[in-house]
Amino acid sequence: MRALMLASLDGDAAAYRSLLDELGRHLRPYFVRRLTPAFAPHADDLVQETLLAIHTRRMTYDRTRPFTAWLHAVAHHKFVDHVRRQSIRLTVPLEDDAPIFAHDDNADALARHDLDVVLETVPPRTGDLIRRTRLDGASIAEAAAANHMSETAAKVSIHRGMKALVARFAGGPK
Repeated sequence: MRALMLASLDGDAAAYRSLLDELGRHLRPYFVRRLTPAFAPHADDLVQETLLAIHTRRMTYDRTRPFTAWLHAVAHHKFVDHVRRQSIRLTVPLEDDAPIFAHDDNADALARHDLDVVLETVPPRTGDLIRRTRLDGASIAEAAAANHMSETAAKVSIHRGMKALVARFAGGPK
């Protein structure tokens, strides 16, 4: 391809036509490999855009450098422009994120400490009921039985405790 490019830069029209034909055959698989199956039909558009860019910028080619490096740079820029236009974003399935995101035990400890501090502002029994029902997932009946009280009394205590916490920490009514 380099010889054809050099000949076309010297004015050989036949070499230029041959170069464009060969580039078309080379670029299509280049783009198809880089596109997802949903965007594979865009490969021909990318080939045309790249050929047009090569045509308009062919005088910027440095004759002392490899032609394919210059060609792939132009093709890569056209591919990046296409990805940006299509707003294609790479995604990582959530089940594949384990190596990316480490579990921060320190954050859990800080959150537990903050919850303990907040729940200390209500009566101990109310704090225990809120912790069991809202944080640990226990039912009202289970929390009431653990605190030796009726379900109705537990509901009232939880409601009043939550209302007090909201008033204190969220700026709501007291």
